[in-house]
Amino acid sequence: MTTTITESVWLNTSDICSFDHVIEVSGLSADELHELIDMGIIQPSSSKANALFFRMECIVIARKARQLRDDFELDTRGLALALSLLRKMDELESEIAQLRARLMR
Repeated sequence: MTTTITESVWLNTSDICSFDHVIEVSGLSADELHELIDMGIIQPSSSKANALFFRMECIVIARKARQLRDDFELDTRGLALALSLLRKMDELESEIAQLRARLMR
């Protein structure tokens, strides 16, 4: 018998988290997170006294980045490209779903 462990995180869209928290729960290094911020892939919601804060959705992006890094051995530029393409795919799938819903009316 095989036991599968699944980890989940409940995200409240109105909450924010610190830079250190994103690193802790995502598995990215501080340098990797800074590079993804510099490339515009992950965007801080605010910064106060040299501390960055993020919307909780950034945790999902950061975890996806870590998983892509680990699975495909991507560097930060590769992560940025892959995450941009995945984001575009999500947008297009959403648009297709909306268009299909209009056609069904």
